[in-house]
Amino acid sequence: MTRRSGPLLPCRNTAAKLAAVSILAFAVASPAFAHEGAGVAGGFSSGFMHPLLGWDHIAAMVAVGIWGAFLGLPAIWALPVVFPIVMAFGGALGILGVPLPGVEIGIALSAIVLGLMVALAARPPIWVAAFVVAAFAIFHGHAHGTELPAAADGVAFAGGFVLATGLLHLTGIALGLLTKWDVGRIAIRALGGGIAMAGVAFLTGVA
Repeated sequence: MTRRSGPLLPCRNTAAKLAAVSILAFAVASPAFAHEGAGVAGGFSSGFMHPLLGWDHIAAMVAVGIWGAFLGLPAIWALPVVFPIVMAFGGALGILGVPLPGVEIGIALSAIVLGLMVALAARPPIWVAAFVVAAFAIFHGHAHGTELPAAADGVAFAGGFVLATGLLHLTGIALGLLTKWDVGRIAIRALGGGIAMAGVAFLTGVA
């Protein structure tokens, strides 16, 4: 098995830490379908769990991290930063009741498109990748903002789901480290295809 060189994180200690974060993020994720966490009262803890209760959100967030790993520096960090920032903006729109048509469709499409980017190992300019990620982030954020429990502390809830989203991005980055090896690159591209297929299932209402 040949080891590949590239712009991904070179430090094994860092890889181990990211892998640990990956395990933690998936360990707390419940086996539920899209947005079943709506209406859960609370603040930070509810906001943290909310993204982990929707497989559509999990799939897209992990894909963002993996795609960033494929693109290398600076995208490996830029994409996981752009998404939560823009998602918070979308969340504010949802909290304020600003309508956004096709939210569920946009979320499903995010899994399809981002999964395909991984499956195809697409390498567009970083500004294009950031734009794609940001566009989908608005839909994810709006969904969370709209479902904000009436009893929740809005700021704490938003902080929780932004943090959870960041951990899912780290999960993707940790998985993306496997692309340093030929067999890992094949496996991760196959995973991207699986994410895209899951997005099709979300879009058609199968999941």
